[in-house]
Amino acid sequence: MSKIELNEDFRKALDLMENSDKNVFVTGRAGTGKSTLLSYFQQNTKKRVVVLAPTGVAALNVKGQTIHSFFGFKPNVTPDQIKKSRSPNGATNIYKKIDTIIIDEVSMVRADLLDCVDKFLRLHGPKSKLPFGGIQMVFIGDLYQLPPVVTKNERDVFKTLYKTPYFYSAKAFETLDVEFVELDKIYRQHDQKFIDLLGTIRNKTITDEDIKLLNSRVMPDFEPDPEEFFVYLTTTNKRAEEINEQHLFQLKGMTYVFKGAIKGDFGNEYLPTALELKVKEGAQIMLLNNDSLGRWVNGSIGKIIEIYKDVLEDDREEYVIVVELSDGREVEVTPHTWEIYDFYVDGDKLKSQTVGKFRQYPMMLAWAVTIHKSQGKTFDKVIIDIGRGAFAHGQVYVALSRCTSLEGIILKKPIKKEHIWMDWNVVHFLTECQYSKAEEMQSLDDKIGRIREAINKDLALEIVYLKPNNEKSKRIITPFEVGEMEYKGKKYIGIRAFCNSRQGERVFRVDRILSLKVLESPVLKE
Repeated sequence: MSKIELNEDFRKALDLMENSDKNVFVTGRAGTGKSTLLSYFQQNTKKRVVVLAPTGVAALNVKGQTIHSFFGFKPNVTPDQIKKSRSPNGATNIYKKIDTIIIDEVSMVRADLLDCVDKFLRLHGPKSKLPFGGIQMVFIGDLYQLPPVVTKNERDVFKTLYKTPYFYSAKAFETLDVEFVELDKIYRQHDQKFIDLLGTIRNKTITDEDIKLLNSRVMPDFEPDPEEFFVYLTTTNKRAEEINEQHLFQLKGMTYVFKGAIKGDFGNEYLPTALELKVKEGAQIMLLNNDSLGRWVNGSIGKIIEIYKDVLEDDREEYVIVVELSDGREVEVTPHTWEIYDFYVDGDKLKSQTVGKFRQYPMMLAWAVTIHKSQGKTFDKVIIDIGRGAFAHGQVYVALSRCTSLEGIILKKPIKKEHIWMDWNVVHFLTECQYSKAEEMQSLDDKIGRIREAINKDLALEIVYLKPNNEKSKRIITPFEVGEMEYKGKKYIGIRAFCNSRQGERVFRVDRILSLKVLESPVLKE
């Protein structure tokens, strides 16, 4: 695979996943390398690992299975339906041989489904009295991105059973000890101003000035040059299909229809592209696999410039689709075979076998893509049309964060503050996770002791501070006072200090400091 930068957060996550039996929640903003981390772990682990995902296409991307298929759950499964039974995979001891289960895209996993997994593994896993049968659970995903789906009919009943629809509200999660790792370094974007803007959208701290900057990209009459590889991001499948069909119809020339081939058990929910793929020369497409030769990745955008027949070694004829990628390189694309895996036990080892295959050209029409299907992808140029507005938490953030730069974004309509939806339940959960883990790493008493040491020696402190809205910042401060303070009638332990970045006096709550260290020399006030 391509080179991976093993930064400190990656190393921490990999160490917990590989060298401990602790449960882990790996999260991070869009573009921080969560998928890269998972792929690296899969290729290098010595553990018996199963990778699962909530949807078929997500499972296909990580060479795993859907949660439902792995456990043999019906689509409408509920925890009370889980009974002791013969393994749905035909091997009664497979669940006892698993070391680790990874659930990718966990932001879309509902609380009740996770409770079904817990109950099933208590019945079929190695240790019936432990959560998830004693198997190490690794959850990967960004809760600020697209949420679980709870239908209108389910909503009222769901609220009586769970505080939120998210996986962390599962009853199984209440007593589960989970290590929290947040990947901080962003690889998708490089402009700090744009990164900061995305951060304000992610945690809904966006200001009028930020909105003004964002809406400087509004161009309602913009029509992209076909040579520029812009991708429309839409809120609905219907709108994306309309745009793609309209553009395809406008192209001159022959329409090619490529029929995919399914072998074995390959359900429709796994299909990464159409069974009957319609394309023309000139069509803008998105490639849907990571090329074995490294010429493109899943999500690369290009334009078909030629389609011709080639004669294979066995004298069969096969079409070759020549694609010009957005970086100007020309590549030849031939059919790709996706495989669905099933897990089984061989002696004491957990192995996988192919149970279904789908062969088709690894591409889809991509003048337009839904925001939902764009999750996890990276684009250089996007046109965002939110239609009547966002209808899901994180939708605007996902759309904007697909793009590598602010200059690459075209907005058909202005973004308003009310378009930016955020679930405060997510914010509360993530901040409490971080405050709790910070307390484990460095107790409140220890922090107070170090602050007093800095005051006595007239030294500065480097702190990482987390606000209640989950906004994190690193600061250099010179403390004057630490002790009980009061704000709006509420008492807390605080520090009064000179903040170098703000060039003024500030007060910080000690329990919201994630990390703290005394610097060896005083920092002079400028």
